[in-house]
Amino acid sequence: MDQNQEGFSQVAITLINHYNCVHYVDLETGKYTSLVPMKLFETLGVPFQGEDFFSDFRKILTKCIHPNDIELLEHLLDKNLMKKRLLEKDTNFLTFRAIKEGKAVHVKHSEFLCPDKIHVICCLENIEEEFQQAMAQKNHLESEKRLARFDEMTGVRNKNAFKEYSNSINEKLLKNPKSYQFALILCDLNDLKLINDTHGHSFGDEAIQTASRMVCDTFTHSPVFRIGGDEFVVVLRGHDFEHREHLLEVLKDESYNNKISRSGPVIACGIAVYDPDTDKDFSSVLDRADKSMYANKKEIKALNLTQGFRNMEKIDRPITPERRTLLNSLFGALCTISGGGYVYLNDMRFDYSRWSLSLVDDFAMPSEYMYHADKLWKEKLHPDDLKAYLEAIKAVLCDNVDMIKPLTYRAKKADGTYAVLTTRGFILSDNNGNPDYFGGIILPVQ
Repeated sequence: MDQNQEGFSQVAITLINHYNCVHYVDLETGKYTSLVPMKLFETLGVPFQGEDFFSDFRKILTKCIHPNDIELLEHLLDKNLMKKRLLEKDTNFLTFRAIKEGKAVHVKHSEFLCPDKIHVICCLENIEEEFQQAMAQKNHLESEKRLARFDEMTGVRNKNAFKEYSNSINEKLLKNPKSYQFALILCDLNDLKLINDTHGHSFGDEAIQTASRMVCDTFTHSPVFRIGGDEFVVVLRGHDFEHREHLLEVLKDESYNNKISRSGPVIACGIAVYDPDTDKDFSSVLDRADKSMYANKKEIKALNLTQGFRNMEKIDRPITPERRTLLNSLFGALCTISGGGYVYLNDMRFDYSRWSLSLVDDFAMPSEYMYHADKLWKEKLHPDDLKAYLEAIKAVLCDNVDMIKPLTYRAKKADGTYAVLTTRGFILSDNNGNPDYFGGIILPVQ
């Protein structure tokens, strides 16, 4: 074997090992010869040689091409289009999907124009393994990028992403301050430190995750960022921007209901809308949203007392034995300091109260133990005193104090006459500052 023959043999072996199919094709006539037998689709009966490469292989590959790549195959096996490609560039590569044994396989078609400008070498190569490796690497890189911009605990975007996002908005504002419209909502999870201290950090983490879901479920069209341990920012545009006031109320209402039922996180939130005439940049809007959020936080604290009263009519859960036992213990302690007056004590979690038997008898109340007793007691009040009574209760609740100043009013007794009474009440709060018990002593005025 001379040197040239040995070299050609080495080339042939290399092609056989590298490609699954190699054909030598006449671009003018379409006549072809196989240089490397078809190994990828050997069961299809691919001929060793033939008179029309383009027609024969269109028929063969149509049997095993992925449905979404049929149009690409037509482009690949069009003689005129191949000529055009090779005139522009003498080496071309096209990738498509074939079906082998019921599974999609990525295949690479390579075409090399020979020096005579008449013949072309067409090769097919199974690249599924390389494709999967490339996809795995791409997913890994995307995962790393995502981890760099997303909060691991909640899945929302993190502080780094927020900085990039705010910088991009600032660039838009610099170019044309009046062309961009957005609003910011700043959210803060209440009492996270207290939750961590009393229940542990795992419970606090769960509260953060639940708060994140609340915010995301409310503002479904907006990016949400966790910028601190208990702080989230929402950038409103489009649909959420147009409905911003309604959506903000939805979030506040859910937080309010969570506070009443103690079934979920309480979120303080504030909003600020970008004003091109007064806001210099993104941070100006954020500062106003922050002030609005802290105002809402103060409102929530001021509601600690009123919340227990506002929706007690919604409470329909039976009191637990443990809470009833505690109510009785507190009631007994209250009786020892009552000085002979009527005593009442209400468990605000269940709107369940206990009243002195003497009051029950004197004013024809239904029972010593009652649900929603406040409604029944207000029916006993003289009509002329009811407004003043309700305003006095409301005023003391809004002042966020624990003791209620003496209040004088008239109440109808069992015999139909009115007795003049003076009441001194109090509120007991739990460790979170939420109202737990409302009670007092009622003394007849002689």
